[in-house]
Amino acid sequence: MAIGERIHFFRKKRGMTQKYLGMLMGFPEKSADVRMAQYETGSRTPKADLTASLACALDVSPQALTVPDIDSSIGLMHTLFTLEDIYGLTINEAEGEICLRVDPSKGKDAAELHKMLCTWRQTAAMLQAGEISREDYDRWRYNYPEFDNTQTWIKTPSKELSDAIIKRLSDQLKE
Repeated sequence: MAIGERIHFFRKKRGMTQKYLGMLMGFPEKSADVRMAQYETGSRTPKADLTASLACALDVSPQALTVPDIDSSIGLMHTLFTLEDIYGLTINEAEGEICLRVDPSKGKDAAELHKMLCTWRQTAAMLQAGEISREDYDRWRYNYPEFDNTQTWIKTPSKELSDAIIKRLSDQLKE
């Protein structure tokens, strides 16, 4: 799905009009809906800074807007082939059903993707069991990894602090 379709999807999901979203982006009221229509139809493509602003206004991760082109079955297949090349995605059959599998032994990237998929499965199971609402599940998906509390994500406020932490850990390892 192209970025314009994702913008449209999330805008509708949030109950926003094109004019309202365009005005949130700082476009003049007279042309706000036209500008948003241009992005949604693909006649214009938002630059990275606008994509980030749109994501913020739509309460999603910028990556949720910039998914690979999967508008057609052929495009989706090529996306899957790329995942096979990069992450060791394999296709199998189990009990008469087609299954996609990530082999974590294929390398660091494959192992990381495997962990992420396991987390997704756990969160989906919580939805199915009624432990979380559909709204919570969608918030988790569309803002991933922000609300993922099963993985270790470290945010550092500055490069200086990050460098100091790394130096301190290195010094401790040497001791």
